[in-house]
Amino acid sequence: MNLFNSPDEIRKAVVDSLSNPSEDIARHVLAMAGANPDRIEKNITTGTGLVAYDLQAPAKNLYPVNTPLIRSLPRVNGVGTATNWKAVTGLSGSGFDATGWVPEGQRAGQMSYATASRSAAYATIGEEDQATWEAISAGRTFEDVQATMTTRLLQKMMLKEEMAVLAGNASLQLGTPAAPALAAAGSGATLPAATYSVIVVALTLEGYRNSSLAGGVATSRTVTGADGKTFSINGGSSNKSANATQAVTLGQTLSASVTPIQGALAYAWYVGTAGSETLQAITGINSVAFGAPLAGARQAASAITADSSTNTTGFDGLLTTALKAGSGAYVNALATGVAGTGTTLTSSGHGSVLEIDAMLQNLWDAYQVSPSVLWVNSQQLKDIAAKVLSAGSAPLLQYFQNPSEGEVRMTAGAAIDFYFNPFLNGGMRIPIRIHPMAPPGTILGYAADLPLQYQSSEVPNVAEVRVRRDYYQIDWPVTTRAQMVGVYAEETLAVYAPFAMAAITNIAAG
Repeated sequence: MNLFNSPDEIRKAVVDSLSNPSEDIARHVLAMAGANPDRIEKNITTGTGLVAYDLQAPAKNLYPVNTPLIRSLPRVNGVGTATNWKAVTGLSGSGFDATGWVPEGQRAGQMSYATASRSAAYATIGEEDQATWEAISAGRTFEDVQATMTTRLLQKMMLKEEMAVLAGNASLQLGTPAAPALAAAGSGATLPAATYSVIVVALTLEGYRNSSLAGGVATSRTVTGADGKTFSINGGSSNKSANATQAVTLGQTLSASVTPIQGALAYAWYVGTAGSETLQAITGINSVAFGAPLAGARQAASAITADSSTNTTGFDGLLTTALKAGSGAYVNALATGVAGTGTTLTSSGHGSVLEIDAMLQNLWDAYQVSPSVLWVNSQQLKDIAAKVLSAGSAPLLQYFQNPSEGEVRMTAGAAIDFYFNPFLNGGMRIPIRIHPMAPPGTILGYAADLPLQYQSSEVPNVAEVRVRRDYYQIDWPVTTRAQMVGVYAEETLAVYAPFAMAAITNIAAG
């Protein structure tokens, strides 16, 4: 190929090509340079990277913000360090309480009262974030970084408040579980033969949500605030139990169970040789079974050194209030059953669940109240439907026919929207709702209102969020080249009639 030797030759080639306007300039120049104009090689492809970037604005927020409790509970203003009230919990008549006869012309004896002083201390919930000036500048035309930062900060605050209202734990310590009971039986399992040691740790709902097999059981953590100061926060776990050991031969399944802990909604199980137990399972019931080889690289039981179940800077949520001794709430922790499998809900055989029926009857017999909603995990919703729906009680397939097209469509599956309580006069339909934070193995019954026989109770709300200062945003003074924002709320949960709540726990799937 003959190439041009100088810029003058290139200019001459271009001028000559312009004298022949019918000829493509590029082809003419290439021909004069000795190149074949029909063999042009193109070296730019999409892989070169010289392409536009199709970035959709703004960012897609692919996380759920589902907070049914704080959206439904009343919010009432309060003052001071705590909200306080007096409760008249009973009236006792003179003589015999259920007998009111008085002789002619005489006066009855004087009745007496049962009273109690109640209080709920205010606590602060907060979350912070920041955006550097460079991030704010770089985000222009994509999204308003400051605005979206504040929106996401608010949403995270709402999620934390929802958990606090559902299961905050300021006072119900889990303590230390008893050593687990172990057994080995069966055939066909692949757990290697050895003498295994098992340790158990009880978890609150906060502990269940804060823990995982990969990350380990949440204990306590030191938090460095945006002001540089530190504080400690507990994750929601008990102290670890003493260990128990069990010899297992090849083919056998190792099962373990523990006495239920009041306030525990899940259990973490550490298994291994004595002194080397690691986290192998987290269950919503107080038993577990192991039939396969243990997983490696898990949290060691030695990481659990103390009870980390409560946070005294918080307040008790609905579940904690119901589960506390002396609350008056109906609480039923199902029996351990067969170790590793637990006890499931029981069908009544006529379209209801025996455990829920017993709960509703107990609430009526003891206090003449009924839950207005049942909060469940997705597992329990499925379990209730399985126990209630059968070939004899309800159809599992629904048929829809389009007469004009002769088309038949079928819908499989069914769920239970309401549970009928026959123990109130006239009966009552109770909605069954999935709560996104409820643990498997638990049903929470909650009454939003007291029935008519409590019309003079001075309790317009069975429970309410009492707010000393509701959600507020602080745009902190600029001390660095970043915009710092905090969102806070000062509140507590006041439950005036805890006896109008109920909890069924330790429910096995099935």
